[in-house]
Amino acid sequence: MQPWFFLSDRKKEKIQLPRKMSLKNLPEKPEILSQDWTFSVYVPNVGPKEKVVITGSTAELGEWNYKKCVILDYMEEKGIWTRNLVIPNTCDVFYRYAICLINEENNDIIVRKWETHIHPRVIKENILEPGTDIFGEYDGKQKICRGWLTSQTLVQFKFMNSPLKLKSRLGGRLMNIKVTPVQLSFGTEPHVEDSSLSTDTMDVEVPMGVYVEVATLDDDPAICHLQPQEQFGREYKQDGVLLVNVFAPNPKGLAYLIDFYSYSTQASIEDPPCHIGYTYVLPNMFKPSEGNLELPVTCNVKHRPLGTVNFEYLIVCPMEDSLCKLDVSYTKHWDPTWTGLEVGHRGLGASFKTKEGNAIRENTIASLKKAAASGADMLEFDVQLSKDMIPVIYHDFHVCISMKRKKEVDFTEMLELPVKDLTLEHLQKLKVYHLVEGRNHEILFFDEDLEEHQPFPTLEEALKALDEHVGFNIELKWTMEMEDGTFELNNPFDMNTYVDKVLEVVLKNAGQRRIVLSCFNPDICTMVRNKQNKYPVMFLTVGVTEKYQPYRDPRCLSIPAAVQNAISSDILGIVAHTEDLLRDPTQVKLAKDAGLVLFCWGDDNNDKNTIMKLKEMGLHAVIYDKLDQYITKEVKESIFLMEARESQRDIMRMAALDALPLSDASSSTHTMGDSATRPFLDLSVRHKVGVPSTVTSLESLASTIEIRDEPVDKKLKRNRDLIMSIDKESQVKEQRGTFKGLFPAGDASKGSPKKSRVNDL
Repeated sequence: MQPWFFLSDRKKEKIQLPRKMSLKNLPEKPEILSQDWTFSVYVPNVGPKEKVVITGSTAELGEWNYKKCVILDYMEEKGIWTRNLVIPNTCDVFYRYAICLINEENNDIIVRKWETHIHPRVIKENILEPGTDIFGEYDGKQKICRGWLTSQTLVQFKFMNSPLKLKSRLGGRLMNIKVTPVQLSFGTEPHVEDSSLSTDTMDVEVPMGVYVEVATLDDDPAICHLQPQEQFGREYKQDGVLLVNVFAPNPKGLAYLIDFYSYSTQASIEDPPCHIGYTYVLPNMFKPSEGNLELPVTCNVKHRPLGTVNFEYLIVCPMEDSLCKLDVSYTKHWDPTWTGLEVGHRGLGASFKTKEGNAIRENTIASLKKAAASGADMLEFDVQLSKDMIPVIYHDFHVCISMKRKKEVDFTEMLELPVKDLTLEHLQKLKVYHLVEGRNHEILFFDEDLEEHQPFPTLEEALKALDEHVGFNIELKWTMEMEDGTFELNNPFDMNTYVDKVLEVVLKNAGQRRIVLSCFNPDICTMVRNKQNKYPVMFLTVGVTEKYQPYRDPRCLSIPAAVQNAISSDILGIVAHTEDLLRDPTQVKLAKDAGLVLFCWGDDNNDKNTIMKLKEMGLHAVIYDKLDQYITKEVKESIFLMEARESQRDIMRMAALDALPLSDASSSTHTMGDSATRPFLDLSVRHKVGVPSTVTSLESLASTIEIRDEPVDKKLKRNRDLIMSIDKESQVKEQRGTFKGLFPAGDASKGSPKKSRVNDL
């Protein structure tokens, strides 16, 4: 044997043996395109009616569609879930596990929990034998998230603002509140009150697929998180907030029994609480999305009225279109390197607050583009629905229309109309004015001939017109009840319809853009979190302030309350008012210690020194006006664009190294760490490589690739020459393609080509 034989790549350098004239050509062996693979996973704490399923990037694994996921078989003797499946042998196979409830009658699937690592599990070419996975644990991290509404409905009971008003002898006593779903099938099911109203403390058996979770807004994180309801319910604290979530496949067939328990003053620690009273809630009492009920509380012994209970409710329905898959989720994902992001408020800033407002009208395509070109990491803007249910970008709930006679030139009076009462055509074609312009009779913008400067661009237009590497913070505008009982806007759309229309546009048009959804209304945040599984949600809060009239909802009154609500709603974080943060900077630590992402907003942010101070305080993002003037960056580019370029450089570096012989490639890749072998590049690793490049073309990227031992092989030079020869049009296309790596699992459904796992003979 010659020494060079062992130094070369046998898969690339094939030895040509001389053939004799008398020998016949041997037939080539067919390439094996698929193989059997045994998936096995250990899953602790699986409920009695739950199943473990697998989904993935191939047709055999359902292509990330939760309706096509594959149910695994439980091997009780080994304590694992397993299934033998056929998988392709010519590409990487990506997959995830989930815990589901499956209705055998109609095959509806409810996703209870699922793995949400940004990088899904992968079967690569160097993995020849399957192993046993552990649910939620992968790549040294544990990531499990709650599911979303697929076929079930969420009915949330909100007990707050002192809901119980009982007889004086019971006044002041601490009460436990329990909500029990009851199947409405009269004549066939036993009466639930037989057990509920007796001294027997056995739980009523809930219908199939129905489960109840509770959360109490409190300084103790243990009771802030949603947990299964206890046997005697959850204690309601005076002036507190108790949330009870009931998830049900068929809520119209359920009634709800609300029981009240209290401990006797003479009871020992071991004694159970006494059953005080109860009330019933029938499904026909509910409005479609939200409302409040005041019901009598009946004594459990004498069956006489004890008082009343007043509570609010929220009904969250699943979206009609199945727009969510299991390929990736960012609902609880925030890269630790994303700190101090600079966010353009309404694009380049509010333009009607002061006389010296911006030269560009707020919430327009022109304003958004200018802020993006000035280096904004994200753009914040407001979205609401037109009369024909099209999401448009606009801040105020009302607009003004001039009232004038046909022959009059100047308007004499302005008519204020809600945005929701005008169609998209009306909003875009009528001469409408901002409230400030209408009330002051002063026109501030003369931009009728500039298309991108027009108000009321659609959300879809913004998603398509703005560079994909600029993130969006989309604020959903929704009316709120003020402390005095008035509303910001009367008779809005049905809440479910409103949220569905906005989410539909986002899920269909967002592509690879980073998106955060936010709202001042905590119920909207609950809806957005439960209706979809892809984008994170943040709760906007005013907190303690004298600038704005307070809301009635106690979850909106302070930053600690907002933190508690974010934890109970299982959302990413909060967007706090800077005035309150500067008043008490310890609240920054409070939110971050709770594991929340923290943005801030407010007029105080419109100062370069304040922006720098907020960054030093550890804010994840600062939302402010006039970003082109106050931006603190040296390089006026989005952090996500910089990451895209760095990712592109890494991809091209690996592609160039693949052209080297095995010995040279191995000597060059040993300094690259795990990124040379991973299917995707971790965003947190990119910043360790060096300062992100600001080059803009593939030629420039190719020239910056670090090549070790370049003279060794001329193939590398040819590879570089090939890159240099790409024309401008294809450069743009290839750039866009490689940017998909920003959302690593986004390309997982397609898979990446690789060699067969079966050894060549």
